[in-house]
Amino acid sequence: MKVLLSWLQEFAPVYGDPVEIGDQLSGLGLAVEEMTAVGGGLDGVVVARVVDLRPHPDADRIQLVDVDDGSGKPLQICCGAFNMSVGDLVPLATLGTTMLNGMEISRRKMRGEWSNGMLCAASEIGLGEDEDGIMLLEGAIDPGTALVEALELHPDVLYDLEVNPNRPDAMSVIGVARDLAAHQGVGFAVPAPSGADKGQDVASRMAVEVLDNDLCGRFVGRVVDGIQVGPSPRWLVNRLTALGMRPINNVVDASNYVMLELGQPNHTYDLAAVEGAALRVRRAFDGETIETLDGVVRTLTTADGVIADGTDTAIGIAGIMGGASTEVSNGTKSILLEMAWWDPMAIAASSRRLGLRSEASARFERGTDPEIAELAMCRFAELLADSGATLAPGIIDVRGHLPVRPPVRVRVERVNALLGTNLSRDEVSDLLGSIGFVSQLAFGDSPSADLEVTVPSFRPDSATEIDLVEEVARIHGYDRIVPTLPRSTITGALSPYQQDRRRVRDAMVGLGLDEVMPVPFLAPGDLERAGLPADGITVTNPLVAEESVMRASLRPGILKTLAYNASHRLQGLGLFEIGHVYRCPDNEQPLPDEREYLAVALGGRDAGDAVAVWSALADALDARRYELVADGPAGLHATRTARIEVVGSVVGYVGEVDPSALVAYGIAERVGWLEVDLETLLAIPHGRRSYKRVSRYPSSDIDLAFEVDEGTPAGLVGACLRKAAGDLLADLSLFDVFRGPPVSEGRRSLAFTLRFQADNRTLTDAEVAAVREICIDTVQSTLPATLRG
Repeated sequence: MKVLLSWLQEFAPVYGDPVEIGDQLSGLGLAVEEMTAVGGGLDGVVVARVVDLRPHPDADRIQLVDVDDGSGKPLQICCGAFNMSVGDLVPLATLGTTMLNGMEISRRKMRGEWSNGMLCAASEIGLGEDEDGIMLLEGAIDPGTALVEALELHPDVLYDLEVNPNRPDAMSVIGVARDLAAHQGVGFAVPAPSGADKGQDVASRMAVEVLDNDLCGRFVGRVVDGIQVGPSPRWLVNRLTALGMRPINNVVDASNYVMLELGQPNHTYDLAAVEGAALRVRRAFDGETIETLDGVVRTLTTADGVIADGTDTAIGIAGIMGGASTEVSNGTKSILLEMAWWDPMAIAASSRRLGLRSEASARFERGTDPEIAELAMCRFAELLADSGATLAPGIIDVRGHLPVRPPVRVRVERVNALLGTNLSRDEVSDLLGSIGFVSQLAFGDSPSADLEVTVPSFRPDSATEIDLVEEVARIHGYDRIVPTLPRSTITGALSPYQQDRRRVRDAMVGLGLDEVMPVPFLAPGDLERAGLPADGITVTNPLVAEESVMRASLRPGILKTLAYNASHRLQGLGLFEIGHVYRCPDNEQPLPDEREYLAVALGGRDAGDAVAVWSALADALDARRYELVADGPAGLHATRTARIEVVGSVVGYVGEVDPSALVAYGIAERVGWLEVDLETLLAIPHGRRSYKRVSRYPSSDIDLAFEVDEGTPAGLVGACLRKAAGDLLADLSLFDVFRGPPVSEGRRSLAFTLRFQADNRTLTDAEVAAVREICIDTVQSTLPATLRG
């Protein structure tokens, strides 16, 4: 549907920038597919008269046209169109003109012949679609007259709207204007047509009978006398052309204009050609034929509707197209004007079966307003009044079965619940009232009373409460509704423990470790080979004897995995498992004591690597308040293993697997080991990460190496260094563990890098040296440790 801004402004004082108005139309559900400025940009285009036509000597598809542009001298134009004759008036784009598409007209040669301008088709100057070639102008116009003056063109804006099938009212100018006026909050009115009835009453000149009341819900007819068929006024031609309709004559143009403006399709019969001075609305006979206005003879079925004359001969296909036998011609003096309401489904079915779709059928199959006929007929007569036409007194109004339109109950609470708004009852009533819906209270005047809304006849699409809620949303403005995420039932979510377990798994994967999932059942003797007590719970009905013991530790399963891979020459693997272990309960209970553990095995690596894994895990969980205390539980290296204590609670062990266990499983490489009781660790408060400002001042690094007993954990030495260095310590890392000469037997060397940095100054060499001495003294006085030179 196309509409002109100036046409809309005849019904409402619409204001604003054209682009802004286009956005408002789109917001109302009438999406603007294209916005075009028309009636302007034609400077340099003048009216010219064709004075001579001759073939181009070297081109079959080009002819040479001499035109008179008002200068008195003929201009030669090379033109590819052949629809002109000598004496025709045509638009000429003179030299230097810039066309709407940006092309500049200049003097050029075409196959050796000069062209001094360009003759224009209608589409090239924004005045409609091309038909046969160059646009031919009518009337007495002097050559050289500016085209905008000759055609009475004025700058305007044309909107091409996408109208959905559920908005039949928007297939008219007044429908679009009504919505836009409601959105802008300005008045809307349809002016009453002027003119008085004159002549012989229609009742004595024509009779109408409706035989199928379901097909035709209302048939209205009036007679217009004094018809003089001729061209339409230029302003009307311009509007029809802008909206994509071809002007034909003043009668047909007035009919199309009323349909576009008011949304009421109509048909005109030459009154003298209607046999028997009567019309009958009925279903077609099977095989009945009719020649329609397009000159095609069509065969009908009993599903099609027809308008027949007094002899019962079909003279029109109901709601689709009229017949050629009663077409208005130059000799027509009086016409019968028909406006009806046709059943939308019947029109849609016939149009589809016949392969005949017209502007009328497109509107009828969506549903038209059955109550606008009288206004539309008066408007039709008003458009023809200047040519001497008059509307005869009386009106033929035959009614069939129109759809029943009961009031719709609207709950304001429901409106707000669906839209997420907080509109009052009066606001909802005003919004609906602005587009023609009449509201009243359903019961009394209580604050909670619902609205009972009468739907206007031009809105057949609105029949339920939800339809009216949509109308409220459109006029209120979707852009004014704050987006909210609908609340839905949450059927499940990860618990804090499950989220922490995912962090643990992500940390292990991030360290390059591979997750394994051994069978949770062990063979008899697996625990003992791993150096663990033989206190596993035995299954009374195992599937196989080799899997009859429930694991009391993750260690045997992972060692089996390492051994299997070693037998296939795959060594140096880093593996981890998160799984449950099953132990005999301390108290009587029907089920084992089941707890979830993390186990990490580092093939070919030592305790220092295992400590690094623990440190990364502690960082990931933000559980840094831990201590490593020398300990040697069963199955782990007696002097290279430490107990992990977090805030005083034992959560696991870190170190190396005992060499005897490795031999028992056939593993020839050292294996770093970490095992953590996840349930205990994750139950301790953690995750409250604290941040400190990054210093802008340079740091100073020093290295310290201490010789300690094998039983002294590196973590204990690190704890002494942290305590001694205090706030100046920015970082501490163990970078080397050394055994062998010159280090004494049973002892090892631990080398640390200490980074010192202050928040408010650059440390001097003296300050760094003083802190260094404090660190050394603290370690040597607290532990059996000596500084290596």
